[in-house]
Amino acid sequence: MNPDGKIAFVTASARRIGKATSLALAAAGANVVINYRTSADEAEATAAEARALGAKAMTVQLDVADYRSVGAAITKINNEFGPIDILVNNASLFKQAPLPTTDFTIWHNSIDVIVHTPFYCANAVAPHMLTKGEGVIINIVDLSAWEAWPGYAAHSVAKAALLALTRQLALELAPAVRVNAVAPGPVLPPLHFTDEMIDRTADKTLLGRWGTPEDVAETVLFLVKSNYITGEFITVDGGERHGHRKYEAG
Repeated sequence: MNPDGKIAFVTASARRIGKATSLALAAAGANVVINYRTSADEAEATAAEARALGAKAMTVQLDVADYRSVGAAITKINNEFGPIDILVNNASLFKQAPLPTTDFTIWHNSIDVIVHTPFYCANAVAPHMLTKGEGVIINIVDLSAWEAWPGYAAHSVAKAALLALTRQLALELAPAVRVNAVAPGPVLPPLHFTDEMIDRTADKTLLGRWGTPEDVAETVLFLVKSNYITGEFITVDGGERHGHRKYEAG
């Protein structure tokens, strides 16, 4: 799909990867909807940056895990901005949830944000895409979709489910709508990371360095434009999936 003139909705796009993705789409000619939950000022700043690139931009506040709010937001976007052509499910939650546990809050919240939200959003935009005969949905997963991460059971299981949802949507919505996933590796150090942890993570990659949110955004843009790719994923991780083999076999 040529993004020029299309309408793109990126969830959780006031900052970080979501912001970079929205700006990459805006630079390619798309008009963008900036979504936020509490970061209103940052969302407005991102929208202003998009407009400076020549795009139209609007902000929309919603709790993406609430299907009623998602439906209302999509209706608002349709009425005020136009039907969505490109959906990027970027909203996520990264909290520790060790097992076993007696508190299921993080488990439920993780499944809501990482699995239910993309389903609600895709379900809401699919009818227009199918009617138009064209649409792109991209889900942001990460390496935990393939491997268990200690202490992050809820996150890992949810990302694996989102990868499965990617394949299912690609099947169900074909041939009009293409659905793919992008799996970032180390592109943004968590706030609690020390310099030693940052260096150790870089060494886990084959490239020996961290990436950037813009690396992820460019991959999203590639998948938007690639008209013969669906039901697939691309890892943007500097080779982290294979980095543990740098030093020895077995």
